[in-house]
Amino acid sequence: MKPVFGSVDDVLSYVGKPLGDSEWVTIDQKRINLFADATDDHQWIHVDPVKAKDGPFGACIAHGYLSLSLVARFLPEIATLKNLKMGVNYGTDKVRFPSAVKVGSRLRGKGEMIAAEKTKDGGVQATIRVTVEIEGGERPACVADTISRYYF
Repeated sequence: MKPVFGSVDDVLSYVGKPLGDSEWVTIDQKRINLFADATDDHQWIHVDPVKAKDGPFGACIAHGYLSLSLVARFLPEIATLKNLKMGVNYGTDKVRFPSAVKVGSRLRGKGEMIAAEKTKDGGVQATIRVTVEIEGGERPACVADTISRYYF
């Protein structure tokens, strides 16, 4: 069950604890192609199924940054924020892409609150490690330490 945060103190009290898991999302070729269009990254390994079939992964793979971008989708699914006036994406610290995501794979986010501190302007800055898991995979697609500021 995912936690519910309704105040700065709620967030601060959760450091070191696991958060919930998101729903699974399928990474199909259409999503990969749309991401390629949005980023102008049309490398064949992502968008050419015929050539990619003979490549190192045997199929097209998602962009690493596509896996990272899904963190924005996963965060609201792994923890609930109520009474929130505003949330701000402050950035990321460490980001890694341990495993390629083949087209047709399913991904989900798994969270852990690794740090939190009050901000000078009355909010809380939370560092949440999001591990983007590949269904049935031995290693994750992405691990990112996200930094968000929440104002209740």
